[in-house]
Amino acid sequence: MFVSALLAPLIALGVIPVVLLSSIGVSPWLSTVGWLLLCAALVATDVVLSAAPRAVAITRRVPERARLGEPVTASVAVQNLGTRTVHGWLRDAWQPTAGAPDSRSPLSIPPGERRRVHIELRPRRRGELRSEFVVVRSRGPLGLGGRQSRHDVPGALRVLPAFTSRKHLPSRLARLRELDGNTSIQVRGQGTEFDSLREYVRGDDIRSIDWRATARAGTTMLRTWRPERDRQVVIVIDTGRTAAARVGDGTRLDASIEAALLLAALASRAGDHVHLLMYDRVARARVSGVDGASLLPALTDAMAPVHPRLVDTDWASAFAAVRSLTTRPSLIVVLTAQDAAESARGFLGAFPTPSRATTVLVGSVTDEEVEQLARQRASRADVYLAAAAEQTLRDARTVSDAIRRAGGEAIAADPEALPPRIADRYLELKAAGRL
Repeated sequence: MFVSALLAPLIALGVIPVVLLSSIGVSPWLSTVGWLLLCAALVATDVVLSAAPRAVAITRRVPERARLGEPVTASVAVQNLGTRTVHGWLRDAWQPTAGAPDSRSPLSIPPGERRRVHIELRPRRRGELRSEFVVVRSRGPLGLGGRQSRHDVPGALRVLPAFTSRKHLPSRLARLRELDGNTSIQVRGQGTEFDSLREYVRGDDIRSIDWRATARAGTTMLRTWRPERDRQVVIVIDTGRTAAARVGDGTRLDASIEAALLLAALASRAGDHVHLLMYDRVARARVSGVDGASLLPALTDAMAPVHPRLVDTDWASAFAAVRSLTTRPSLIVVLTAQDAAESARGFLGAFPTPSRATTVLVGSVTDEEVEQLARQRASRADVYLAAAAEQTLRDARTVSDAIRRAGGEAIAADPEALPPRIADRYLELKAAGRL
């Protein structure tokens, strides 16, 4: 059972009869006890007369997936199986990060009828969000109390990454179309493959003339070229303890996911094969062998439930898992936070050896607040903070130099700038014939 907020004013109202009865000689103690007993009797009557909240059937309708930060509507259908009209409220017990409203939904269901309650959710956390039960309260005719019951009706919603970096995709796709042969300049070289034949135009490179096609067609025919397709792009996301650091409005892992999704969308449109590995001590997510329109849904679905683990990443095992994904990776993109020389030793010790056919790109998320602290000199405390910030920035540069000496490429940027910078570097490698 439950009592409503009306019970407190009702008890306070008892001051009036207590004062009146005491003026005619009735003991205040007896009149107070009598008034409390009357209030208790009214509440008990209200509870007895309220409809049974157990005599309802509840079904739930929840979308399977939603994007982080975007509103989505779930609904609960309540059918009254009893003989009394249910007047009361319903509360769907979503966890706080689901963004469900705090207010309870009112109910008024006649016998044998059904009502559907819509609940707008605005998820604030990526992953699996659940609601295990629904609580129904049925109030009595006086509104002083009633009965409530819990109904176990589990529901789940998978919240996918927001993919805010998709705003950079149209401009990168336009540049990709230029590389893909939609311009008049098509140059043969490393990283290109045969595209088609066309008639020779004055000014074309005579080395691209196809003499056999010229003999068959009776006019001078020229070979055209385009960037190679069907290359392998392996994206490795570090899910160890460094990925749990807060940077901006999210974590380093969130920024890495944004960069991975933008690169995957771009590489898929370019005709390359994308593989994903999220790793710390073991593989937390793995996507391989998926191409075309189904790639991004597969990636977001695999990334959604993964969160940072407070352990050091086993980079030897991680790069061994990369070799198991494909025997000839053309581009390995490692998204991690290597900003301290001590913690980067394991990473640099297991760093794969690049070759002419393999390029290793390391992307790291930087914190703008560190750079701001390094520029402040207003007080003594600011000077000490600036010194610590300069030390952090210097350690990050040291690790970046070590990555370059090992044959890789290092890109460091804030969470907003990292995804487009990695996408731009991918296009540069395409244009240079290195991919």
